[in-house]
Amino acid sequence: MQGFLTTHRGMEDIAALEVKELIGQSPTANETCVIFDIKDYEGLFKLCYKSQSAIGVYCLLYEFNFDNIIEDFNKALDKIDFSEWLSKNSQFKVKCIKNYDDSISTQEIEKKLGELVISNIQKRCNYKQKVNLDKPDITIFVYLIGKRCYVCIDFAGFDLSKRAYNIFVHPAAIKGTIGYYLVRLSSYSKNETLLDPFSGSGTIPIEAALFASNFSINFFSKEKFAFLKFGKFKDFDFNRLFKKLDKEMLDNKLKIFSIDSSMKYVNHAKKNSKIAGIDKKISFSRMDTEWLDTKFDKGQIDKIITKMPSFQNKWVSDVYNEFFYQAEFILNKQGKIVLIGSKELVKKYLAKYNFIISDERAVFSGKKEHNVFVLSKK
Repeated sequence: MQGFLTTHRGMEDIAALEVKELIGQSPTANETCVIFDIKDYEGLFKLCYKSQSAIGVYCLLYEFNFDNIIEDFNKALDKIDFSEWLSKNSQFKVKCIKNYDDSISTQEIEKKLGELVISNIQKRCNYKQKVNLDKPDITIFVYLIGKRCYVCIDFAGFDLSKRAYNIFVHPAAIKGTIGYYLVRLSSYSKNETLLDPFSGSGTIPIEAALFASNFSINFFSKEKFAFLKFGKFKDFDFNRLFKKLDKEMLDNKLKIFSIDSSMKYVNHAKKNSKIAGIDKKISFSRMDTEWLDTKFDKGQIDKIITKMPSFQNKWVSDVYNEFFYQAEFILNKQGKIVLIGSKELVKKYLAKYNFIISDERAVFSGKKEHNVFVLSKK
């Protein structure tokens, strides 16, 4: 059996690392997805519950190259057995995501592939499979990337990249998955001191605290998962599984600092972290960047992880200058900065303040590209 996890373009290696850590399997990373062997379905349950990098988690049934998705999918159906998932009384739908340009719309693909599934099952089993587009028992997920098609069963049933804690928002906030990505790029560990000086609504500190305390992002949403309703698992003790996974949480003290110049957004971050269940793990402060050296001692910080302000005015250059000036003082010699920011301004000021780029990446949230820099001291 194989599992299939979708993520953002640019963070496939971090998703693969997380899969290996959570379920002990070594995935193959492809564009926007990772594929891995699974010993049993508990691996997929655990990824749905705990993964911070996933957009979706699936059981992979079949994969193939295609030229014409409708014609080639129809041919592939002879090699796919849905009987393990669909019974005579099951209601299903097809959901498609495609990462290529084509004249045929996603909705049209879903409709035509759904019709092909119904026809194939009717031919094999002599009954017409029921459809429910709103609340299906099973969602057949079809992922099209380039000219490769992956046919899967959706285990989560919802977008795992959408955070339940993200109620009080900041206009320039990044997704929780990308916040997690930045934390992992820094090689942050639970014993280190982490600072986000432009915290906004708290995404990066919250993702860091969830990771470091091994606290599930879906701790308060256990009832939402699609796999709970699968007839195949009607005798599985999910309460026991969730209790076992929750015992892995760590009751540890963390040194994570969420700082913003706006009291409004400091309060937003506090409220969001409380919703996430980890508000006691984070220290919150309202502070302008220029005062960081009065709060932290020289070399006290191990990791600075942040999204730089993105406003476009004459003051933004001053913000970068002050940030690097302060970072040079409070970051220790082995410390790292991981940030999303302006390539021009990062390169302008890092040399002035004795930093070098140790890694430079791009990560995408939909079609929006973020420039990511990992910086260390010379």
